[in-house]
Amino acid sequence: MTSATHSQVVSAPGKVFLAGGYLVLDRAYTALVFGLDARIHVHIQSTSKKNNQIIVESPQFRDSRWVYDYSSAEEGVRVVENRTGSLVAGQSNNFVETALSYALNYVTSVQKDFQIQPASVTILADNDYYSQQAASNTSSTASTPRFAHFDTPIWKANKTGLGSSAALVTSLIGAILSFYMPSNDFSIHTDNGKRRLHNLAQAAHCAAQGKVGSGFDVASAVSGSCVYRRFSPSVVENLADASSKGFAESLRKVVEDEGVWDVEITKSKVSIPKGLRLVMCDVDCGSKTPGMVKQVLQWRKQNPQIANSIWDELQATNSRLAAELVSLSKAGSSNDYDKLRDIIQENRKLVRQMSKESNVPIEPEAQTKLLDACSQIKGVIGGVTPGAGGYDAVVLLIEDKAEVVESLRDMLKDYKFEVKDVETVGSGRVGLLRVREEMQGVKEERIEDYSEWIG
Repeated sequence: MTSATHSQVVSAPGKVFLAGGYLVLDRAYTALVFGLDARIHVHIQSTSKKNNQIIVESPQFRDSRWVYDYSSAEEGVRVVENRTGSLVAGQSNNFVETALSYALNYVTSVQKDFQIQPASVTILADNDYYSQQAASNTSSTASTPRFAHFDTPIWKANKTGLGSSAALVTSLIGAILSFYMPSNDFSIHTDNGKRRLHNLAQAAHCAAQGKVGSGFDVASAVSGSCVYRRFSPSVVENLADASSKGFAESLRKVVEDEGVWDVEITKSKVSIPKGLRLVMCDVDCGSKTPGMVKQVLQWRKQNPQIANSIWDELQATNSRLAAELVSLSKAGSSNDYDKLRDIIQENRKLVRQMSKESNVPIEPEAQTKLLDACSQIKGVIGGVTPGAGGYDAVVLLIEDKAEVVESLRDMLKDYKFEVKDVETVGSGRVGLLRVREEMQGVKEERIEDYSEWIG
């Protein structure tokens, strides 16, 4: 038996598209994805209990405690929620349960005759993942704790769309592997460790959400900011079900088979120049993203010539955007952002064309007005509706100066965001999140920084 490390903390960042929404679904194209400094943090420690249980808690939320029983089975390790011990009013957490199952099955497939020790897990989210605390137009953060208490169950919390599920799955699996496996078998500090974590987190995330997505959010959670080309769906589609015989060994083979993973994650092609930064505006007016994606893909299928023409132009523009950011970074300090502004405007023009042709509100009129208003502020280079677009948020590239941020806050305090659309809900309030770009992906954290939250 291999003994577990006593305690471990692993965190993973959120994400935002600066370019490549929709294109990322097709391997012929790439996306420019930035990690965000809003992180999901997972602490795991051994317990003195002798039962075969892992207890998971999210103390920022009411009644958010899940208890999982684990046992050996013909599939490898069977993980089942113990509803008697959980405090969630019948609400399961599929992402946590699936991540636990996949991680434990992988650990036992690598370490033969390994006995899993009982453990307790604490999950903490930086405040910007949730609108209740995040959408603030005040500059003072003195009264806001690092991890705010939300007076609601976790499943009722209003998310800001920063990629919490991918960051959760990545940090939870990273913590479990780091906790139960010796560093010579697994380490998130090595390229090999990050590669295996990426592959395992992608498989678990797809299983938890019940579909094979593009995987850009997990890639960013593991690697941070990058230019991303998706993996072929068949990589995980052929993976055996978690309840089937021999699942653990099947999972290990998929995770460690470098030949089948045709994903491309390139960090050298992405950068934020010194003197610039990203900011995000959260709009309390949600969109039905899955429906929008489905409509755009259906439009592309029915109109391949015009759709592919727009996508090819967008790919070229997105590549120019990434290249210009890298070029400015290498040049050092610069105040010449005219080319960058032009590229962002060209990107928005093509996105609006796709919106019009597909009849899908990727950059709807209300967002056009918001982006144009923000772009008029001195120091704002430009912005886009990230990812699938819609009414949820905008991301802005601005000069990294306090006065620019304050000017944005002042403008947004009284901004009137009006949408006449039955497919959207919310007050239309626009708030400036406290997030910025994050180049680093998954990482280990100092345990002592979490003492207030760990029981």
